[in-house]
Amino acid sequence: MDLNTVVELRDARQRGTWRPGDAWLGGGTYLFSEPQPHIRRLIDLSRMGWEPVRLTPTGDLEIAATCTIAQLSRFALTLDRPAAPLVEQCCRAFLASWKVWHMATVGGNLCNGLPAGPMISLTAALDGVCTLLSQDGAVRQLPVEDFVVGAGVKDLRPGELLRSVVLPARALERRTAFRQASLHGLGRSAALLIGTLDPFDGERVLTVTASTVRPVRLRFPLPPNAAAVREAIGFGIEPQEYYADIHGHPAWRRHMTFRLAEEIRGELAGARHENGEDGR
Repeated sequence: MDLNTVVELRDARQRGTWRPGDAWLGGGTYLFSEPQPHIRRLIDLSRMGWEPVRLTPTGDLEIAATCTIAQLSRFALTLDRPAAPLVEQCCRAFLASWKVWHMATVGGNLCNGLPAGPMISLTAALDGVCTLLSQDGAVRQLPVEDFVVGAGVKDLRPGELLRSVVLPARALERRTAFRQASLHGLGRSAALLIGTLDPFDGERVLTVTASTVRPVRLRFPLPPNAAAVREAIGFGIEPQEYYADIHGHPAWRRHMTFRLAEEIRGELAGARHENGEDGR
């Protein structure tokens, strides 16, 4: 879609004063998908030269905001970590054409803050931490689960830029279980749940996204039974936090959240049994 209110395209490498009406341009798949009458300038990030995705010397996975979904997917095929399959599963959770797959960015998906954003699901489930850059050069770090605080609502200050998301090395060592539900076979996610099992201390974490307006993370230091999982979801998610749109009624999303959570609980219980009582 043409953005006929935009009067200037600016290179992000040029330092300048951020002003109302500016927008960061990454892949542009959201910006150009619908009218943006409030935008006057686009600040293009395509020439920043950030390495799309890399393993740091400490074993953390650093994903640049400008990394495309296609680039992340290709990298996941070479990643020799127990959590690597989850990266590809979340990449494939996109309702996207080939063109969007090769243009949409991880940072754009996070900064849109939409409940069905699978990059939110991935990075929240693996303890992702956002690095945010302000116009005055200050750097702020914020866990993904605190960055996305509502449907389309982020803790992002005026002019602030998402530079990257880092997934800690320890999180990459976890066993994972993935469940997704949609109203249609190729529909947008109406519930996307991820369970992880820490091989060192046996902690399980259930991350609920898509069915809720924000990522919800539930921790279980000890292996939970079905009642414990249901109780945690019941107390951890307020009724009004279930999302409502044409892709799913809140009551149905809630039902699917309980159902998929129990499937994940069973899968991780089996994984622990297979690997021995200590989870190794």
